[in-house]
Amino acid sequence: MSHEIDLDKFEIRTDLAIELTKDGVKSREIDDIKVMDITLNEEQGREINKKAGRYITIEFPDITDYDNSEQIKTIFSEELSKLLETIYIDDDSTCLVFGLGNEKVAPDAVGPLTITKTIVTNHLYVYGQLEEGFRRVWAISPGVMGETGMETSDLIKGIVDTIKPDFVITVDALASGSIERVNKTIQMTDAGINPGSGIGNKRKEISKETVGVPVIAIGVPTVVDAASIVSDTINYMYKHFAYNKENYNNPAEKLKFGVNYLKKDVSILDDDKKHLFGIVGSLNDHEVKSLIYEILNPIGYNLMVTPKEEDFVVEKISDVISGGINKSLHKNVDN
Repeated sequence: MSHEIDLDKFEIRTDLAIELTKDGVKSREIDDIKVMDITLNEEQGREINKKAGRYITIEFPDITDYDNSEQIKTIFSEELSKLLETIYIDDDSTCLVFGLGNEKVAPDAVGPLTITKTIVTNHLYVYGQLEEGFRRVWAISPGVMGETGMETSDLIKGIVDTIKPDFVITVDALASGSIERVNKTIQMTDAGINPGSGIGNKRKEISKETVGVPVIAIGVPTVVDAASIVSDTINYMYKHFAYNKENYNNPAEKLKFGVNYLKKDVSILDDDKKHLFGIVGSLNDHEVKSLIYEILNPIGYNLMVTPKEEDFVVEKISDVISGGINKSLHKNVDN
């Protein structure tokens, strides 16, 4: 008996533009770090439910390694500086940095933790002590609607109207549609952000159109839903099966234990997929994920999941984000 899947009613839970389209992506690699750049026009944005704008995505290995984190910070800062130049932000433009999220919840604490390490200078400007090479910067963590009862966008609009910065930077936790990108991706965009959209808790948009000044949104995916985890696991099973099938008679491979087959160039045949999973094996990746979503969502088991060491990793992520922002905003900051 065949099973028809209505894909239109399933919303992919991801905030990352790179997971929704590969069209027009410019990509380059620096050692193990990959930088992807895509610009969406209005029509392209509507097709994937994203605002038109430029989206820069940085993928990297373990951010808890010091050398890795320093290299990621440098690349992130360079990309942010270039993005600011493209929207005509100069060295004297004033900036208001918002750390979105809930500091009491580890996977949602990226924004608030970043704010605690951001170099703020407006008070020095007020008292005539701001050194050359530093711009005027304010920073605040406005909390979440569950704590304040107010839309974060309205709070930001009120603060922007009062202190009148030239541009805004927001930092927030995101949701990913892939296990591999959790805590290993930074996205920045000049299109603004809809807080909570990746976990189905969509709040009012924060963008130039809503707050009146350019908005650069920076985010790191810290959660992934159960449907994505199961879908990714099925793909890993395919690769595991294909790798072992290809190397079954290879004596050198038999001596190895726990080989990372994801880093191997293996060919996955459609017949192998069908042999392993029957009808499910004949579905493409999007159809598999949608089917799993259809199974888990009605019973309330499509949970949002984060790694067990998230509190430690989020500290490291906030170090990189705040350090990169500081280097981009202030020319006299080296680290």
